[in-house]
Order: sequence, then structure tokens, then C-alpha cells
Amino acid sequence: MTNYFNLQSDDLKVYVCPNRNEMGKLAADFTIKQIKEKLDTKEDVRIIFASAPSQDEFLYSLTANEDIDWSRIIGFQMDEYIGLSNNSEQSFKRYLKEKLVNKKKFKDFHFIDHSENPKETQDKYQSLIKRKSIDICCLGIGENGHIAFNDPPVADFNDNQTIKKVKLDYLSRQQQVNDGNFLKVEDVPTHALTLTIPTLTSVSTMICVVPGIKKREAVYKVLNDEISTACPATILRRHEDAYLIVDESAYGEKFYEK
Repeated sequence: MTNYFNLQSDDLKVYVCPNRNEMGKLAADFTIKQIKEKLDTKEDVRIIFASAPSQDEFLYSLTANEDIDWSRIIGFQMDEYIGLSNNSEQSFKRYLKEKLVNKKKFKDFHFIDHSENPKETQDKYQSLIKRKSIDICCLGIGENGHIAFNDPPVADFNDNQTIKKVKLDYLSRQQQVNDGNFLKVEDVPTHALTLTIPTLTSVSTMICVVPGIKKREAVYKVLNDEISTACPATILRRHEDAYLIVDESAYGEKFYEK
């Protein structure tokens, strides 16, 4: 059984695990429980997935489960760079294929095709997202507090778009270097397509997985700062069924005592 302690910040339920593996297991357990409950009353379950090393342990535990009828799951990609080829090692599409899609037989999985014209891609993807309500969003938080690629300069809690083209914040691009995805910040694309904050928060359940000491300041802000686009992930505290699952490195109890 996973060991953790929990707390709450406004409506956001927070679970702190001793390490990344336990964090991944707990997040997977929560997600599996939600999927099973929703499949009891629905024909299929629609889930948005994030693409980042922070999701590795979670996706590993999730795909190890044999009790889910994946043929009734429809998946969606959360965001994608503009300017990379579909075969690029750094593309989020490739990450999701390797960590998730190639391991399970989904009913369908909708990728953001960055080889097309961005406007055409937006129109097509918006139509797919709006076809029916989204049940679960599995996400992370960036070092600058972003969710998806909604960095502070472009984040909008009242955005009227479903998916949009954004210019990436320098700190967001630097994080991609910190994560080992690129050798230097100049190699990181400057723009991306991302689901907007209202799209993400409109889902029934949000399960947010955040490991590592580099995310400690962001986690602190999410739990303690004013809810604002200065730290976009603070909006999680307004969602009626959101879970933030972190490891001890990301929570950093000593950090909270300062």
C-alpha cells in the first residue's frame, strides 16, 4: 500500500508521497478508480494526457494495470510544439506513443498533428474535443507554474478558445533543457499548440502529478499564492474534483517552514 500524507488547499486535494515511484503508483490508482467508476455509467471515457518526464512513473503504473477495458478509452494529447517533424525525438506525440499508446489498445487516440497548418489543426482538434465532455485530465505543472503550455504571459482563465497557438516563455523553454529533451534553449521551439485553461478545467476530474526538487517553488505557489495567471496552476484550487500528487522533493516541508 502506498504511503503518503495528505492536505487540502481550497478545493484542491493534495497527496505527498515519499518518492517518485510511490507518487506514480498513487496517481495511477486514483486514475484507475476514476476510469472504472465512469465506465460503469458511460460507453467510453475520454482522457487528456500530458507529455513530460514528470509523467513517467505515473504512465508506467497506469499501463501496467490489466483491469481496465482500454478499448473503451479515448485519449487526447494536451499540447505539442510547432516546427518539429512528427518523427522528432522531442515531439510529445512520440513520447505518448512510447509511454502509453503503443502499450494499450485504445478505442481511439487523437494527436495534435504539428505537420499541418496550425490553424487547420486547431479547427480539427477543437471539433474532436467538443464532440463530448472530457472525463479526466492527467497533467503536470511546469517550473514556472504552467499547465499544458499555458505559461504566465499567455495564460487566460477565461479563454474563449479550446486550443491555441502560443509563444513559449523562456523559463518554459529552459525547462525542456533541464528535463534533458534539448541540449540548449536555442534548440527548443519558440511556439506550440496547447489546450487552453478553460478546456483543461472543464473536465470532470483532474489528476496532477508533480515530482522533483525543481518543481518545489511552483508547488509552493500553487498551494499558497493568490489564484492568478502569475502562477496558472493555482486555478486547480477552484476545481471541485482535482488531485495534486507530489513526491517529498517537490513538496519540500523545510521550504514551507521558511
